[in-house]
Amino acid sequence: MSASPDEPAREGAPAADIDGAEPLDPAELDQAISRVEHELGRLFARIRVSWREAAQTVHPDLQPLGYQVLTSIATGKATSAGAIIERLQTDKSAVSRHVRQLEQLGLVESVADPDDRRARVLVATELAQERVALARSRYEARLGERLRRWSAEDLDHFAELLAAFGD
Repeated sequence: MSASPDEPAREGAPAADIDGAEPLDPAELDQAISRVEHELGRLFARIRVSWREAAQTVHPDLQPLGYQVLTSIATGKATSAGAIIERLQTDKSAVSRHVRQLEQLGLVESVADPDDRRARVLVATELAQERVALARSRYEARLGERLRRWSAEDLDHFAELLAAFGD
């Protein structure tokens, strides 16, 4: 019998799989965890390559973190240095450096905050919006090409597993 989601598994007791099927023995579970760790490493490496490609699409001098800063601004998810730092979990000096570069490249402007004229907010320029849209469309096309090979059922299951893993 496996532990309920609210109860920890007993030490030494075999763990049940995510669907509650046959329990895995500890050695099999360790091997499965190692495979997941390996595949996550491959996935993260591919994501870093995608960020680098997207950054190059926007501007040849833009670094992947600069692209992430820009997309945070362009989507309106973070329009101040503090919000970017929190969203990307990076340090203030890196964000400042990338914001300065984005401003020099004509991709970001600092404007008066409409809600508080004493404050400034960062906004993406029209050029930035166009280039980010191009980079996103290329990325989405590549991702869509890979995922369209899967059934809707597999995609739903994958999304559920990702959501559970992220909790």
